[in-house]
Amino acid sequence: MMGHLMPDIPRIYTAAAEWMACMLFIVSLKKRFEWWKSGLIMAGMLVMQSVFLVATGNVPIYFWIPCMIAAVSLMVGFIYFCCDVNFQDAGYFGMIAFVVAEFMASLEWQIVCSIWTRQLPGAGMQVLMLAAVYGAVAFLLWKLLQQHLPKDGKLNISLKEYFSAALIVIAVFAVSNLSFISDTGAFSNGYALEIGHVRTIVDLGGIAVLYAHLIQCGELRVRRELEAVQNVLQNQYVQYKQSRESIELINYKYHDLKHQIAFLRSEDDPKKREEYLNRMEDEIRQYET
Repeated sequence: MMGHLMPDIPRIYTAAAEWMACMLFIVSLKKRFEWWKSGLIMAGMLVMQSVFLVATGNVPIYFWIPCMIAAVSLMVGFIYFCCDVNFQDAGYFGMIAFVVAEFMASLEWQIVCSIWTRQLPGAGMQVLMLAAVYGAVAFLLWKLLQQHLPKDGKLNISLKEYFSAALIVIAVFAVSNLSFISDTGAFSNGYALEIGHVRTIVDLGGIAVLYAHLIQCGELRVRRELEAVQNVLQNQYVQYKQSRESIELINYKYHDLKHQIAFLRSEDDPKKREEYLNRMEDEIRQYET
């Protein structure tokens, strides 16, 4: 490797980062299938992501964006098929995972190229560095994310929240890759070490913004649930008041009826008794509905 240049991140490393970023959510959310089916899906997606990214490593520049969209779609599908979540929530988690993967791959490769400035280490050392950096980053982010992910996986974000997160991801990806594209062209043989620093910092900033966005979405979800509970309690209170008023009215009519029966028993005139009975029937008809 030449002093001030970094070679491109190996595509297989990016695939591993994307797979591990998805696993941050999969291990924390409720699974859709039994453990062995989920395990098969995980293994299959690792192979699929690796094959796809390696196969598209040298595509022309005008295919770069479609390939990135396809990669994100694979991540969204991975989370959706493994976890018991709706597609919109899976898309939200997949977008966060994509930025996490970008940061993870960029940071690991930057550390390797900063330590071994003249020549890349052997395959064994590269795998060791990959496991160490990816593992450390994944563990830290997992500890942060699991505090704010719903246990049932039902984040139920609105379309407004979904599209705002999508805009954040697009902005982070565009800024982190802008210098890379304009300076050397996508899928070139290398790029400046300084550009690598910019990519890593921008991706880290993107993770921070999306983490804050996730917390806000969680708070809004709790607020909506509280409002729903308050509405239920309010309706129950209204029903309780109506029931109490009905019971009080029935009690009042009960005592009134007792007095009326006592009066009828003491009345000797049949005509007056008949008139009183008719008046009682008229009053009862008002409550038939």
